[in-house]
Amino acid sequence: MTATLVAQGLAGGYGHRTLFDSLDLTVTAGDVVGLVGANGAGKSTLLKLLAGVEEPQAGTIRLSPADAFVGWLPQEHERVAGESVVDYIGRRTGCAAATRDMDAAAAALGDPSLAAPGTDPADTYSAALDRWLASGAADLEERLPAVLADLGLDLGEDPAHTLMTSLSGGQAARVGLAALLLSRFDIALLDEPTNDLDLDGIEQLEAFVRGLRGGVVVVSHDREFLARCVTRVLELDLAQGSNRVFGGGYDSYLEERATIRRHQREKYDEFADKKADLVARARTQREWSSQGVRNAMKKAPDNDKIKRKASAESSEKQAQKVRQMESRIARLEEVEEPRKEWQLEFTIGSAPRSSSVVSTLSSAVFRQGSFQLGPVSLQVNAGERIGITGPNGAGKSTLLRGLLGRQLPDEGTASLGASVQIGEIDQARAQLVGTQPLAGAIEELVPEMASGEVRTLLAKFGLKADHVMRAVDELSPGERTRAGLALLQARGVNLLVLDEPTNHLDLPAIEQLEQALESYEGTLLLVTHDRRMLATVKTDRHWRVEAGQVVEV
Repeated sequence: MTATLVAQGLAGGYGHRTLFDSLDLTVTAGDVVGLVGANGAGKSTLLKLLAGVEEPQAGTIRLSPADAFVGWLPQEHERVAGESVVDYIGRRTGCAAATRDMDAAAAALGDPSLAAPGTDPADTYSAALDRWLASGAADLEERLPAVLADLGLDLGEDPAHTLMTSLSGGQAARVGLAALLLSRFDIALLDEPTNDLDLDGIEQLEAFVRGLRGGVVVVSHDREFLARCVTRVLELDLAQGSNRVFGGGYDSYLEERATIRRHQREKYDEFADKKADLVARARTQREWSSQGVRNAMKKAPDNDKIKRKASAESSEKQAQKVRQMESRIARLEEVEEPRKEWQLEFTIGSAPRSSSVVSTLSSAVFRQGSFQLGPVSLQVNAGERIGITGPNGAGKSTLLRGLLGRQLPDEGTASLGASVQIGEIDQARAQLVGTQPLAGAIEELVPEMASGEVRTLLAKFGLKADHVMRAVDELSPGERTRAGLALLQARGVNLLVLDEPTNHLDLPAIEQLEQALESYEGTLLLVTHDRRMLATVKTDRHWRVEAGQVVEV
């Protein structure tokens, strides 16, 4: 079934605040629309509106056919206690809800008293059955094992008894990908589907999205994923209060946006220069007119009527020129100055140089349950910039813990150099957790900073008054990531460890982080699956971690 989603004149936001309005979008078979904009621009809000989860402030959303199966897959940062892998996949694919609806309709068919008032149990059951079949619930259990196997997920013989809370972050990300691969949505709304996926998982996601016959709207911070998949880009521009659909792919969007912004600035500058020139000329004419009147009054005798008349006529001509100039100013077509969008501008605080050898592992073996990393022999020297890649579960996080002295080897030795000052953005963003207000948490970690300085620092990272007094655990992952970046600026570091730093950051912030890394002169350990970051950030060495071994590429 070919489904089409049409949004017209859409406005959305929360409370009394409108994030976007007058938004028009059509999504049909074969469309992959990349939804971009700064954090807080309303990307997730728009997805909720398109999914019918929330009501718009204005405008309409129409589906054709009306019963088209729209699937909304939001970011999920917390796993539901007691939920199995099978239950999770059933929920995310919409199969579980479709099954519940069909069971309820079947019960009402047998007992009409259970039917909703004013409904025909037979019609309700027929619609529920069609929905159940369309969702893929009929053969979900048969399709599930093959997809899990293709993704390298060995969850034993019965995934129905494997709890989501028992999985590692990488495994949970792959189960999330499995749910997407098993879904049969007519229109898919995907919010950050690349988060926590390794390169292999991202490539499988790309192949799936490109192969879909239905339409897709996707929010992603992965620029290479966007470049390879999207056919159009919808930009929510919070600074200008506008939205625009750009035809072509992501790279085409970047070029066109840059051209539009340059033209907007040039148009405003031309208007501003012309207006300033006319205002200056009008001022000069007024001064000449006033000066002429004063001079005439001083020089002309009272009985010299001819001179007084000539002076009056001259003054009137000057006044007429002033009025003409003011009229030209009034007729100028007003051009609004493009508002400068907020940018995350920061540097990474530096500490005095550490010892020449920052960290060493010698025949080190690290065991965690049945998993083993090593034996590994490595040395990190001061000032080196090392990129680290590898599939989820290969041992990258274990390697970092060993290098930083946070996990002792079961065999071999590990040592951390002298005067090493570590700055870190870890994958779980665990440095900032708890019920303490954000400002208080930062003050504890940077006691040398006064309370006012902490608030000023956080404001530079887009964390304003409504953030600083909120409990850290109530902040979004993106807000916690920005708070972590603020710490890097506040504290001097000479060993910077970034584990999937692009997760939950918006695209402008990622680009700013890359710029900050250009000027950072200390030691860098960068773990990322972001292909454009790997290509942009200069590194001296590249380690690949796979199957418990570390290989220098």
